[in-house]
Amino acid sequence: MINSSVEIYPRCLSWLYVVLQRQDFSKKVFMGGEPMKKRLTFILISVFVIFSFTSCLETRVKESGIRSKREMLATGKQSDEVKLTHAVIRKGEAGKDNVTLTFGVTGDVHGRLYPFEYAVCEEVPGAGFSKTFTLAQELKKENPNTILIDVGDTVQDNNAELFNDLETHPMIQALNYMNYDIWVLGNHEFNFEKEFLARNIRNFNGAVLSANIKNEKDKSFFVLPYQLLEVEGVRIAVVGLIPPHIPMWESSSPSHFKGLTFEEPLDAARRTVDSLKGQYDVLVGAFHLGRNAEYGSTGGVIEIAKQIPEFDIIFGGHEHARYASIVDGADGDKTWIIEPGAYGWALAVGEIKVKKEKDKWKVVSVKAENRETKNVLPNKPMEEEFKFVHQTSLSDANTVIGNITEDFIKRVDYITGEDKVTTMPTIQLEDTALIDLINTVQLYYTKADVSSAAAFRSDMNLKAGLFKKKDVAFIYKYANTLMGVNITGENLLKYMEWSASYYNTTKKGDVTISFDPKIRSYNYDMFEGLTYDIDISQAPENRIKNARIKGKPIDPKKTYKLAVNNYRFGTLTKLGLISEKDVYYDSYMKMQDAGRIRDLIVKYVKEVSKGVIKPVTNNNWKIIGFDPDVKGKEEILNKIRSGEIKIPKSEDGRTPNVKSINIYELK
Repeated sequence: MINSSVEIYPRCLSWLYVVLQRQDFSKKVFMGGEPMKKRLTFILISVFVIFSFTSCLETRVKESGIRSKREMLATGKQSDEVKLTHAVIRKGEAGKDNVTLTFGVTGDVHGRLYPFEYAVCEEVPGAGFSKTFTLAQELKKENPNTILIDVGDTVQDNNAELFNDLETHPMIQALNYMNYDIWVLGNHEFNFEKEFLARNIRNFNGAVLSANIKNEKDKSFFVLPYQLLEVEGVRIAVVGLIPPHIPMWESSSPSHFKGLTFEEPLDAARRTVDSLKGQYDVLVGAFHLGRNAEYGSTGGVIEIAKQIPEFDIIFGGHEHARYASIVDGADGDKTWIIEPGAYGWALAVGEIKVKKEKDKWKVVSVKAENRETKNVLPNKPMEEEFKFVHQTSLSDANTVIGNITEDFIKRVDYITGEDKVTTMPTIQLEDTALIDLINTVQLYYTKADVSSAAAFRSDMNLKAGLFKKKDVAFIYKYANTLMGVNITGENLLKYMEWSASYYNTTKKGDVTISFDPKIRSYNYDMFEGLTYDIDISQAPENRIKNARIKGKPIDPKKTYKLAVNNYRFGTLTKLGLISEKDVYYDSYMKMQDAGRIRDLIVKYVKEVSKGVIKPVTNNNWKIIGFDPDVKGKEEILNKIRSGEIKIPKSEDGRTPNVKSINIYELK
């Protein structure tokens, strides 16, 4: 049925108009008076016009239909394109009494289709879907009925945003190419407009899961809460979960999650498992969750494994951690939990053996391991299939923007001086020209008094030479946008204290300064537009000293203008330090995708600094409260440089330098 609101293409009308305006058209065709040859010619013309007009109109109706479905999804309503049926995925024939169930799982691949990082234009041996696919194919040779799952954070990072306008994103095309059965949504899937996500949900060939996302209007599920499978007669239920903090992380772009609510993972898991009673023989968790909950949430992988022992195995994500371990449950049960790191570092493999006893399946054994990709050859047919992704990304990464006059950071590693950080990152121990560049750009576009920025990589730097787009991605990893907010002096100081809690409190005899392993490095912000000291001899929340703006102490009652990225805006909102009404500048609202901070850096370099980038720093902050002249310090530093003494990293490897080297503890 044709909707009366359908717009008709002008060219369709023009064709019809030309024919109808011919002299005595109706008389000549329908009433005679012309030779038969001419009459037939006019009839053919009229038939052609009618068909052309109809075809054109039909095309427009189809396009209108597609758009209306996307709009429906973008406003939080359910569409028939997101199928909430619980159709069973079947693999293999029933009949055996002993069955081995095999799962191959990836997660946090973050745009790495190839084993290549475009921010540095280098191959990465342990990364990429083309490598995990090699392992998945080997797994399917071992067991043809292997179930393939991806646990999210799939379509963001590593130049993946270049392809967001395609009907199906190449990373989702890749999941389809590899015949994945299940895709679990990750938080970074919500970095973009909801229409983009809905489109890729619709175009994935398998089941899309998350049990804790619902449509606000009618409480229906946004995607499937679980998927049922039957492998050689064994019934399997796979439950998906996502962190509930999307509204905080994406608070500056509410259209990304418009019409959706996010439930606590533990509550959603308990409810879903209860609803599945009697429908499965084996229960699997596929969660975009770290081992421990964050921001006061309930339900990390460990807690869910303890509280809901019905799970036979849980595949985790989000944390970028590499582990395979067993959790002791509340009732004495043991549950395997496993996560395959990030970027395609490994394929997480789970194997569950079941045996039929009295017409019921009993789990006999469970084991899990990460099969690393470092020494695995990529799948060449897949790389050939997606060659356009690599070529486009490489070309974009090497686009020249300007020229860097000299290295921005002379010693990236504070102790060794090397470009790779193995001890302490200079960028988080002192003011650097690199963070000053980012803050300068943010101050310029927001006209703020104060700006804050974090180091998203401990090894970030700009080297003398050509300044290319890849360098922007290297120093600013995420597709964040820029916000300008009004904040009181009191709350600005609270924010600075929150950030300064990143440092461990120093002790007598400490040779090095270290970081709290519970705090991610991207949650440590450095400030510009004011001067301040961080006293790490004091406990957290009492460390910011001598804070001054334009030489005057910060007035707790005065309102200042602050520049932050959209993620930090969400954090500060959750902390109660600002609210939506405090926003006076939003780069995304002003410039859409061109308002991402990476794009603003490019714009600033081209238009303001005229293509020339010089390292400039004003050393407006410093760390105090430690003894820089500890007796025996140089001897210990030499041992650190030689590798005799190693500075520990966090358990998951994501935070360097988590424990200070203390001269008294070495004796």
